[in-house]
Amino acid sequence: MPGDAPVTVSDSGIEIADAYAADLKRAGLRKSGLRGAIGHFFLRHPLGAAGAIIMGVFVFGALFADLITLYDPLQTNAPLSLTPPSRAHWMGADFMGRDIYSRIVYGARISLAVGIGSTLLGCVFGAAIGLTSGYLGGWVDLLAQRIIDILQALPLLVLALVMAAALGPSLRNTIIAIAIPLIPSVARVIRSNTLALRELPFVEAARAIGMSEARIAVRHVLPNTLAPVIVLATAQLGAAILTEASLSFLGLGIPEPYPSWGRMLSESAAEYVRTAPWLVIFPGLAISLTVFGTNLLGDALRDILDPRQRS
Repeated sequence: MPGDAPVTVSDSGIEIADAYAADLKRAGLRKSGLRGAIGHFFLRHPLGAAGAIIMGVFVFGALFADLITLYDPLQTNAPLSLTPPSRAHWMGADFMGRDIYSRIVYGARISLAVGIGSTLLGCVFGAAIGLTSGYLGGWVDLLAQRIIDILQALPLLVLALVMAAALGPSLRNTIIAIAIPLIPSVARVIRSNTLALRELPFVEAARAIGMSEARIAVRHVLPNTLAPVIVLATAQLGAAILTEASLSFLGLGIPEPYPSWGRMLSESAAEYVRTAPWLVIFPGLAISLTVFGTNLLGDALRDILDPRQRS
C-alpha cells in the first residue's frame, strides 16, 4: 500500500518512500497549477513580481484606454488651459486644455507599441544574423561580425537619432529606427551560444541521421539559445521605451496628434516646469515607472532562466 511506504526501513523501502513523496509533491504542483506558479514567483522574486505588476498596470491601461478614461486625449478646451489636478481632471490639463490623465493612458499604447515592436524586430533580425554567423562560420561569420561592429560602435540613442532623422517621424519609422541599434547585442548573444552548441554531440547525431544543416540550426540549435535572449529582450524593452521618449522629445519620434510621453515633456518642460509642474511630473513618472518595471522583471527572468544564478 502507498501509505505503508514511508515506514519501511530497508533501502528499497526508503526509495519507495522517496518516490511516493515526490509523486505527492508533483501532484500538489499539478493541482495548484497557474496559481501555485504565480505564488512561487511572488515569494521567490518579490522585486520581479513588483515589476510584473507595474507592467501589467500599463498594459491594462493601453488595452482598455477607451474604458478607463473620460476625455478624448486630442480634444482641446481653452478655458481649461493649465488646470491643476482636481477631481474632474486627476492629473490636470495642459496648455491646450487637454486632459493629462487621458493623454498618459493613451500614450501607453504608443510607448508599448514602439517598445514591443522594436524589441521583437531587433530580436528577430539579431537572432537570424547571430545564428547564421555562428553556425556557418568562415567568411560569413567574418562579414557579419564586421557589420555588427560598425552598428555597435555608436551608442543606442545616437544610432537611433541618425536612423530617425533619415527615415522621418512616424510610428513605423520610429520602430525601425529603434530596432536597428538593438540588433547587435542579440546577434552577439545568439552567435556565442551557437558557437558552443554546434560542437555538442546532439548536433553530430542530427548530422549522422541525415538532417540538413538548416534544419539542425533552426530545430535544434536555435531553441537552446532563446533563454538568454528572453532576458536580454526584457532589458531592451525598457531601453526602447526610453529611446522612443527621447526621440519624441527631440521631435524625431511620434508626430502629432498622437499622445507621446516624450512629446508631452518636450511641449511643457521649458516653459511650464515652474508654473505648471504637473505637465512634467506625470509624463516623467510614467516613463520612469515603465523602465523601472521592465528592469525589475528582466532581473527576475535572468534569475529564473540562467542556471548560474540559481542557488
